[in-house]
Amino acid sequence: MKTKDMHRNDTTSLWRWICKRLISLAVGSIIIIAFLMWVRFYVENKWHEYRMPEDVRAELSVLIKHPEQNITRYHEIIDTWYGIAYSDPRMGVVDWMILGVLVLIFIPVIFWLTLRTARPVSLHISRLAHAARAVSEGGFGTKVPVPDTLPLELRSLSENFNGMSMQLERYEKDLKKSHVIMAHELRSPLTAAIGRLQGVIDGVFEPSETQLGMIMRQLNELNRLVDDLHLLKLADAAQLNLTLIPTDLGKIIREKVAWITPSANKSSVNITCHGAPGVTCMADPYRIGQVFLILMDNALKYAADGGILDISYEITEKDVSVVFRDHGPAVSDEFLEDIFTPFVREDLSRTRHSGGSGLGLSIARAICHAHGGNIAVEKNRNRGLTFRVTLLRN
Repeated sequence: MKTKDMHRNDTTSLWRWICKRLISLAVGSIIIIAFLMWVRFYVENKWHEYRMPEDVRAELSVLIKHPEQNITRYHEIIDTWYGIAYSDPRMGVVDWMILGVLVLIFIPVIFWLTLRTARPVSLHISRLAHAARAVSEGGFGTKVPVPDTLPLELRSLSENFNGMSMQLERYEKDLKKSHVIMAHELRSPLTAAIGRLQGVIDGVFEPSETQLGMIMRQLNELNRLVDDLHLLKLADAAQLNLTLIPTDLGKIIREKVAWITPSANKSSVNITCHGAPGVTCMADPYRIGQVFLILMDNALKYAADGGILDISYEITEKDVSVVFRDHGPAVSDEFLEDIFTPFVREDLSRTRHSGGSGLGLSIARAICHAHGGNIAVEKNRNRGLTFRVTLLRN
């Protein structure tokens, strides 16, 4: 937490980071060279003063402050003890030689300090390049260290790269897992249909209406799975076509409740609708009805023990929410985070009178997102879950 706070407070950009170090290096070098030149003249001056007799030194100190008192004597002392060339305003050969030596000494020092300053940045960019190459070759999850001494842009770039790499690793694991589950889900009805059909061909089963009906049910289940997977892929690619028109959500709810009531009676579930909002929103009636039917069917399958499914509305100026609240056994907090993930089911938490492929809630979320809305779930205070479908009114 301390490191994150420090990163948040450090706003040094890459440009400022480079400029600050290069300017500091240049100014520092000039100051050191000027200081050494000053030391050279200071030492030489002290040496000449040291060689003077005491009375001449005292006389010169007075004339330095007031040379107009005896300008001739002032130049006489300077020429005698400092040399005639001392009064020459031009830089002497020795001065140029000293300056040249200092420059020659400081050039490699400046180069060394510059390389030393740029080395961490160059090294980190090389690490990023190697990590990016590893990710491009399939090494998802590859990370680079993020030193605190780097400028803000490089730290941010590195942290975003690490986040992207970890996200790709999670996507890859989820994709492999979903492929395995998908193959299993598709194979089950297909194997059952092939086995039953092969039995009819081999004469094990009579080609009766019952046998053919069993085969047809397996093929219908397979077809439903393929349609559901196709819908999810269309939604992921933002290609799910919707016919958005002003839609009365209350009317659709009543239609779906009437449709599912026979199944609810068999499961001893009482569906109650609260309020008559009469509020319309821009939605695809077929697709949004599909969402409502999925949530009702989900409650009958996994929350029938609660005996009640409450449907209510929450309305604001911007959106309208349809709330489905059951009173059956809830799910674990860990599963709640993945409840909308395709093929995810928690068999231990809720009674599995009917299985399903685990795609229903994923489809509901995909349809809601395609509408520009949202679907959320939370655990009730006592028992059960609450699903909230939120759609924009305009």
